[in-house]
Amino acid sequence: MTDLIEKLNHELFNIDLNLPEKTKIKLINFILLMDKWNKTYNLTSIRNVDQMVNKHLIDSLVVSKYLKGGNYIDVGTGPGLPGIPLALANPDKTFFLMDSQTKRINFIKQVKRELDIKNIHPILGRCENFDKSQYNNISFDGILSRAFASLEDMLRLCENICSDNTLFFALKGQLDEEELASVNGQYKIIKTIRLEVPKDLGDRHLIIVGKNNG
Repeated sequence: MTDLIEKLNHELFNIDLNLPEKTKIKLINFILLMDKWNKTYNLTSIRNVDQMVNKHLIDSLVVSKYLKGGNYIDVGTGPGLPGIPLALANPDKTFFLMDSQTKRINFIKQVKRELDIKNIHPILGRCENFDKSQYNNISFDGILSRAFASLEDMLRLCENICSDNTLFFALKGQLDEEELASVNGQYKIIKTIRLEVPKDLGDRHLIIVGKNNG
């Protein structure tokens, strides 16, 4: 674990993110659990734990400083990315982690138990079927996605989750001008941010989209 902590420290310094030591240990234990489950359940195509530091942890954590407000939903979260790293880095925020595959949600539940992460809520289902009434008609400050869908599909499928002030945070690789142009008049692109990430991740961008309220 020491080598993984050292690598994580190096990359956290590069993205200018300070985290408590106990949080770093939980982050490493998260990817170690993922590696263990991966041998049976095929949760991720990344088979090397060392690579998971950059490709799963840093690739998620790099958006942390852009998150405002308290309630987030991570749609198509897979094994909990970016939701679990962001929840560990932001204990003052609440993250709902949604995926349609039982094995992924079972893994997230195990992570929640073993690492005692109180601010995540796993949800088995699809975003287009999400029922706010089951969660006290919660209002989300942000909807997160990482390799989930095109912008057009994300906005359409998550329409029932989105309130007037909800922002969409889409993690993308290279910017696709055609994809950006596909955003309909109901929404507007607020900002596109080139993320400074390790070289092995290639180009990474954060696209922030909001309702066009006037």
